[in-house]
Amino acid sequence: MTRHTDPPPAERRSDAGGAADREAQLFQGSRRSKRPGGRRRGGGEPTVVPDAEFRSYYGRPVLKAPVWEWKIAAYLFCGGLAAGSSVVAAGADLTGRPGLRRAGWLGSFGALLASLWFLVSDLGRPDRFHHMLRVLKPTSPMSVGTWILSAFGPGVAVAAAAELVPARWRRTWPARLLARLARPAGLSSAVTAPGVASYTAVLLSHTAVPGWSEVRDELPFVFVGSAAASGGGFGMLCAPVAETGPARAFAAVGAASELAASRVMEHRLGLVGEVYRKGHVGRLRRASELLTAAGLAGTLLVAGRSRAGAAASGLALLAGSALQRFGVFEAGVASTKDPRYVVVPQRERLEARAQAGETVRGEA
Repeated sequence: MTRHTDPPPAERRSDAGGAADREAQLFQGSRRSKRPGGRRRGGGEPTVVPDAEFRSYYGRPVLKAPVWEWKIAAYLFCGGLAAGSSVVAAGADLTGRPGLRRAGWLGSFGALLASLWFLVSDLGRPDRFHHMLRVLKPTSPMSVGTWILSAFGPGVAVAAAAELVPARWRRTWPARLLARLARPAGLSSAVTAPGVASYTAVLLSHTAVPGWSEVRDELPFVFVGSAAASGGGFGMLCAPVAETGPARAFAAVGAASELAASRVMEHRLGLVGEVYRKGHVGRLRRASELLTAAGLAGTLLVAGRSRAGAAASGLALLAGSALQRFGVFEAGVASTKDPRYVVVPQRERLEARAQAGETVRGEA
């Protein structure tokens, strides 16, 4: 019968040291400290074990990648297009531009239907959208967004329905009633359009995904600018050139805002900014920037004089807006695949808080 004996003390110390080394390597940061002697924690002694690359248990990511499919990126784009087009249509209604008004309301309603289809299709069950209306939770971006969409949709539907009434039916009392309701209903939807354009950015940035949570300050401005650029671009594409003045102005302001906010967002990011600049996401973002800049130039230079120039500029703005949304979506997914993007920003925030606490104690 074999008798089990404990290893000698030296072997126990060796095993313990090896486990400690492996544990230290697992949780050390990916960037080496520039201070001699290793990184200091909280002003104490320098660490003995040098920093190593991040590795997760069994090679698995720290965070699970979002389960959303590409349909959510399409939902983001269509929702922004619906919001932007509704503002263009409301402005055209107030300034007496029937061609631009018709294009705006029909485009907004079509984009809204597509947006809801993409959302419900990704949810898997249509009743999930209905169930979210059973309660209003101000701390939940999804709950607030559902109610904003519910307030936005009926007015757009009424305004679009009024544009679809055939000419021979416009003297009937239902058509006259619908025409009277169209303007106030449409204007009420235009009031909620900024919320429709921006709540998806808040929804993304309030997740644990580092590629989204780290850009929470700039992403709403990027999405609102993108929505304005796409709405104005759609009006330029579908309305007569003589009526597209408000659409051109709206598209130019939106495109310029989107480009500026996007640049600020990328420059402010630290390590997580890599996912926005490299690989497939980087190509999407660069293509979006080029198309939006080309659409902005065309809007300012040729869209007011040429039907072809207006159509080309509008298409460029629409494509740039779509690629912007797909790029942001893909960046969030990519950021969950490397443990560095999750742990390094968290560690930097903890160290900053510790240093701030030491400063306060030192001043006291």
